Amino acid sequence: MALSTGRVNGTARDRAAGADGARGRGRGKEPGRLRRTTARHWYAWAMVAPVILVTGLLVGWPLARGVYLSLTDATEANIGRTIGVNVIPSTYEFTWFDNYVTILTSGLFWEKLTWTVVWTVACVAFHYGLGLGLALLLNREVRFRSAYRLLLILPWAIPGFVSAFIWRYLYNSDFGVINAMLRAAGLGAVGWLDDPTTAKIAVIAVNVWMGVPFMMVAVLGGLQSIPGELYEAAEVDGATPWQRFRFITVPGLRTVSSTVVLLGTIWTFNMFPVIYLISGGGPGSSTEILVTYAFREAFTGVRNYSNSAAWGVIILLLLVVLAVVYRRSLRKQGEVW
Repeated sequence: MALSTGRVNGTARDRAAGADGARGRGRGKEPGRLRRTTARHWYAWAMVAPVILVTGLLVGWPLARGVYLSLTDATEANIGRTIGVNVIPSTYEFTWFDNYVTILTSGLFWEKLTWTVVWTVACVAFHYGLGLGLALLLNREVRFRSAYRLLLILPWAIPGFVSAFIWRYLYNSDFGVINAMLRAAGLGAVGWLDDPTTAKIAVIAVNVWMGVPFMMVAVLGGLQSIPGELYEAAEVDGATPWQRFRFITVPGLRTVSSTVVLLGTIWTFNMFPVIYLISGGGPGSSTEILVTYAFREAFTGVRNYSNSAAWGVIILLLLVVLAVVYRRSLRKQGEVW
């Protein structure tokens, strides 16, 4: 009887050990975290995949190609091309970081960077300031408010190159409407695009005119999301209009403001059409920003593709650093963005 009991116990222990081993093997073959996520959210991945593919082709490949060219001495003279049935091979060579060293040690880069920063700060400041003021006005109950909104949003709806051509005509020294109005008022005509100072003022004015509607719409949406009860309670407590603006409106717009300011900075930093189509970077190169100079390097004169690509990579790095620093400063202030 004891022998029989021992056999039964031994068999039970073997079965238990076998079950534990099977469970251990099952745990070892559990799908990884990526596989579990893909299996659970396969529909979302299927919807996102075409966007990722198109973005990779339209953005990733040109970016990789640009970084590659920036490490070479590729120009119009030594890059490969096909002329009829004749195939001319590329003869450019790797120079690694020579282009970057040449750019960063030249006074031209720092001159263009300084003007680009001034241009960006001035435009974004006017964008946000005027956009906030107009949004505050349109957030009130006034007659014809819808008509005002429509008229104020028109500059944003017009394509950028169309606006640039219109303003170039307005700034014309001989036939421009602005100078015609000055003459009618008994004042002398101004060569708006002939002097570096007036040309800079002119392109800033055009970019402000084009960018204010976006800021106005975004800030107006933020204003309408602030609960009206807060203003009513503050008014009951005797808060002045300035106090209501400072302690309710400004904190309520913080998330929207941080986003639109960052977007406006990136867009203005790379605002190619206004500079190129209105002043052409002139007179001379006084109004040329970083992105227009990079374009000029690649598509005018002896086309220096490697140098232009290096300028483009530097511009990208500057914007990435700006975005990272801006995001960290927002986190320190308690923003979750």
